[in-house]
Amino acid sequence: MQVMETRKWILGTEHPDTLTSMANLASTYRNQGQWDAAEELEVQVMETSKRVLGVEHPDTLTSMDNLASTLWNQGRWDAAEELQVQVMETRKKILGTEHPSTLTSMANLASTYRNQGRWDAAEELEVQAMKTSKKVLGPEHPDTLTSMYNLAFTWKEHGRSAEAMSLMEECVQLRKRILGINHPYSLSSSTALAQWLAEQADVSGGAG
Repeated sequence: MQVMETRKWILGTEHPDTLTSMANLASTYRNQGQWDAAEELEVQVMETSKRVLGVEHPDTLTSMDNLASTLWNQGRWDAAEELQVQVMETRKKILGTEHPSTLTSMANLASTYRNQGRWDAAEELEVQAMKTSKKVLGPEHPDTLTSMYNLAFTWKEHGRSAEAMSLMEECVQLRKRILGINHPYSLSSSTALAQWLAEQADVSGGAG
C-alpha cells in the first residue's frame, strides 16, 4: 500500500509502475479473500491499462485475467467468462494459437465452463490445449500434464469414467517420474485416481 501510494504521488496514477503496485496489492487482497477490495483495484488497473497501453497490450490482458480470477473465485461465472473469452481471442490474434499464454487462457476458460456444467465446451477447449501443449511443449512438460489432469476431470464429470481413469493413470505415472512422488501435483493426481478407483470398486461391489 505504501509503495502504491508513493508511486501515485511521484509517478502519477497512470504510470505502469503504479499499475503494477495496484495489481500486487489486489493480488494480496485476493489471497486474503477480500474480493470486493481486489475487484475495485483490478477494475481500475484494467480500465487505466486499456486507456494508456491499449486493449491488446500484454499488461492489459494480464489485468483482465486477474479480474477474471477474482470474479471466478466469487462464483460469478458469466462475468469471468466474458473477460476470459476476450483475453483468449486477443492472445490468439496477437501471440498465435500455440503460445503458452494462449494455452493458459484456454485452460482458464475451460475451467469456467466446467463450473457452469458446460462439459462439451470445456472438453473442446481442453482437448485443443492438451494436443497443442504436447506438440509445442512436449508430452512430458508440466503444463501438458496439467492439461491432461483437467481433461480427465471433465471426462469424469461428463460420465466418461473409463477414458478419464486411463488419462489420469497416464498423468500420475508421468508426474511421479518427472516431478517426483511427493510433489503436490503428483499427490493430487494420485489422490484423484485412488478416489475414482474406490468409487468404481464400490459400484462393482454394490452391483454384485
